[in-house]
Amino acid sequence: MQSTDLGNKESGKIWHRKPSPATRDGIIVNIIHNTSDYHPKVLRFLNVAFDGTGDCLIAGDHQGNIYVFDLYGNRFNLVQRTAQACTALAFNLRRKSEFLVALADYSIKCFDTVTKELVSWMRGHESSVFSISVHASGKYAITTSSDTAQLWDLDTFQRKRKLNIRQSVGIQKVFFLPLSNTILSCFKDNSIFAWECDTLFCKYQLPAPPESSSILYKVFAVTRDGRILAAGGKSNHLHLWCLEARQLFRIIQMPTKVRAIRHLEFLPDSFDAGSNQVLGVLSQDGIMRFINIQTCKLLFEIGSLDQGISSSVISPHGRYIASIMENGSLNIYSVQALTQEINKPPLPLVKVIEDLPKKKLSSSDLKMKVTSGRVQQPAKPRGSKIQTRILKQDLTGDFESKKNELPDGLNKKRLQILLKGYGEYPTKYRMFIWRSLLQLPENHTAFSSLIDKGTHVTFLNLQKKYPIKSRKLLRVLQRTLSALAHWSVIFSDTPYLPLLAFPFVKLFQNNQLICFEVIATLIINWCQHWFEYFPNPPINILSMIENVLAFHDKELLRHFIDHDITSQLYAWPLLETVFSEVLTREEWLKLFDNIFSNHPSFLLMTVVAYNICSRVPLLNCNLKDDFETVEDMQAEVDQQRVEDEAWCQKQELLRKAEETRREMLLQEEEKIIQQRQRLAAVKRELQVKEMHLQDAARRRFLKLQQDQQEMELRRLDDEIGRKVYMRDREIAATARDLEMRQLELESQKRLYEKNLTENQAAVAKEMRADADAYRRKVDLEEHMFHKLIEVGETQSQKTQKVIKENLAKAEQACLNTDWQIQSLHKQKCDDLQRNKCYQEVAKLLRENRRKEIEILNAMVEQEAKKWKEAEGKEFCLRSAKKASALSDASRKWFLKQEINAAVEHAENPCHKEEPRFQNEQEDASCLPRTSHLNDSSEMHPSTQISLNRRAVEWDTTEQNLIQKVRNLRQRLTAQARHRCQTPHLLAA
Repeated sequence: MQSTDLGNKESGKIWHRKPSPATRDGIIVNIIHNTSDYHPKVLRFLNVAFDGTGDCLIAGDHQGNIYVFDLYGNRFNLVQRTAQACTALAFNLRRKSEFLVALADYSIKCFDTVTKELVSWMRGHESSVFSISVHASGKYAITTSSDTAQLWDLDTFQRKRKLNIRQSVGIQKVFFLPLSNTILSCFKDNSIFAWECDTLFCKYQLPAPPESSSILYKVFAVTRDGRILAAGGKSNHLHLWCLEARQLFRIIQMPTKVRAIRHLEFLPDSFDAGSNQVLGVLSQDGIMRFINIQTCKLLFEIGSLDQGISSSVISPHGRYIASIMENGSLNIYSVQALTQEINKPPLPLVKVIEDLPKKKLSSSDLKMKVTSGRVQQPAKPRGSKIQTRILKQDLTGDFESKKNELPDGLNKKRLQILLKGYGEYPTKYRMFIWRSLLQLPENHTAFSSLIDKGTHVTFLNLQKKYPIKSRKLLRVLQRTLSALAHWSVIFSDTPYLPLLAFPFVKLFQNNQLICFEVIATLIINWCQHWFEYFPNPPINILSMIENVLAFHDKELLRHFIDHDITSQLYAWPLLETVFSEVLTREEWLKLFDNIFSNHPSFLLMTVVAYNICSRVPLLNCNLKDDFETVEDMQAEVDQQRVEDEAWCQKQELLRKAEETRREMLLQEEEKIIQQRQRLAAVKRELQVKEMHLQDAARRRFLKLQQDQQEMELRRLDDEIGRKVYMRDREIAATARDLEMRQLELESQKRLYEKNLTENQAAVAKEMRADADAYRRKVDLEEHMFHKLIEVGETQSQKTQKVIKENLAKAEQACLNTDWQIQSLHKQKCDDLQRNKCYQEVAKLLRENRRKEIEILNAMVEQEAKKWKEAEGKEFCLRSAKKASALSDASRKWFLKQEINAAVEHAENPCHKEEPRFQNEQEDASCLPRTSHLNDSSEMHPSTQISLNRRAVEWDTTEQNLIQKVRNLRQRLTAQARHRCQTPHLLAA
């Protein structure tokens, strides 16, 4: 066992001589890390993880040093110093050079092993992360701690979802199922749920285990195909769950010295299609035992009581086991060395007898006797418990019924009936039927041991002799031929083996184990006598074919003999290529449906039947050269095909070289893209830090802003309080103003009433004055009547003066009325202005305003009524004055006429006076009654109506006055007559 001390080196070789692990322990190398300080100490490894290829692993110690170990290149490198212990690692990301590490500060970081730079920094856990599971695509990762599990997007390094649980139920493990889109979550109460990764929809929950074997699960493992879940805990029992059926199908009891299980992991196998059968169980004693879950057999174990194992990880291809020991060192184990005794290859089919000294080897010395009728199969190792059936000839009836029974419930007799009816097996079930007919053992371990031996030296340059366009098909063919050569040495010298194996390799290229076993079974059962004359063609087999041909077609055989055509020319080429060069794919499959379902001699009969079916063109060939001409043409065709394939191969090489260059360019571009992505990641990290700083600054600013808003709210509260106080004061002041306004209105009302009273008194006084004037005027008229001549002119002047005074009074009344109307208009405007100002307190003053409006409306109505009444009375006054003026004019005219008549009468007393009533009436009617009313159109309508009404009244009064004037004239005429009778009175 080699041991490597990392020391203070940052890079170096893992081992200095080629490792040769012993079978007993299988250790390739033991890696320790001792410091060379003043006080040297051992740095303990804590976690280890393999990458996707299985040839590289990373390991971290408790001081945060992370190393990459390249087992294929024999190099180690220090890629990161995190300065704190790592709690979990993951190395199977989409970008192969990146890995995830969970640290003691509960954070997860992503580093690059090439640039040794930080790619991303993820936070979110509040406790230590003990598990990192990466999706098969490498796009997502699940990190698990005791209180939560978080799903991360590894393209953006952003958290997608978070699994929150109750504090009473802790998490044991959350991980992705291999090769699927399912997440499995296991809790401390033994509940197990399966979730859809994209939608996080709960697909199912496993039922509770039986109470008889109930254990608290702590560790879990899943096979590569995701079908079987193994669970264990503080018990020596293992529970195996079938995730497809969702039920517990097996309970395995470990040895009694196992009291608790600390770790579980399946051992991958390249040829088991993911259905792993070997499970590694690490128990409390530090020993990891590998058992077969089907046979429940202990296969091998690693670790010991002195060298206990703390944790282990198995590479994806199952070649290495990396274990962290209890002393802090790291052991790398070789699975091939540990399973060497188990996977011993089977004994070769052909035994080679060594030559005697100085004696040539004859063909009979290599001959081995094979029991006829026995169907042999590839030998199996002793440790394998897989049971297969060997068909033997038996004349008893019981064996006849048993030999028709096949594995998986099939019956050979029924299959032959089906084949006879349809001529072939269903394409969908053909491979299954073939495997059942051939009773293949499917010995993975034996085939794996043969494959591990590598490419046989005979087939290193296989592509030169058989250039195949498909590189995959060439590799599979090379690997299968090498396994056959390792299985038996004689196959390395068999020239026709590639021709025989090629159709099966092409058919089973995706399942190499089945391909190998089909070819091996074909050689053992159908080609078992081909090697009796090795390296010559099998003369005995060819003789059988010739005898059968002689029995069925003597003419054709005679034709062959006459032209010196042997069976090596018409039979052996068909056998060594198993008809693959003369039949199409569908025809070849139908042929082998019949070959595998019948006796091995059916193959020989098929050769004879093919020749008989081709007898017409064969009989037309009269020369041996024609047949050899056919062979030469075939050789030329083969040569041309080889040249064409070589040219195609060159073109393929050129194309591949071009693709290689393109891939190099793409890799460079990918590196540039990755570098840009790393730069973007660094930028994102800086942006995240900047966002954190901005978030902190924003929180401080928000706190300051919140404080300012609180101060502003307090100030607004104070302002609102002050406003409310001011509003209350304003309301109180407004109420007092309203009271004052009401008092003012009351005082105005009293003032208006006083003015009205004074106006009424003035009107009454004026009426009394008018009455007095009327009486004085009557007296004056009487006096004027007596002094008509003396006071005529004086009376006219007085009349004009009175008219002017009355006119001046009327104009003054109009001016007063206009002034009052303007004053009222201003008051209304003031009221509207006040109403506009009072809108802010309208709700509080509505009642007062309504009362005020009612008072104002009542006052306005009263005022309007008074003014209308005043106008009416004024009109009446003017009408009366007009009538008085007309009456005065009439009287003046009448007196003048009477005086003139009296003078005439005095001058001529005997003259008879004619009545003039009608003329007087006409003259009186012709007097200007409305000379000063021409501007009536400029008056108020109500005034006009009142004026018209007064005019009617005035006409009535005028008639009365005319009647009175007539009476007065009659009386004066009578007096004049009386004076004529008494002339002495005239002097008086």
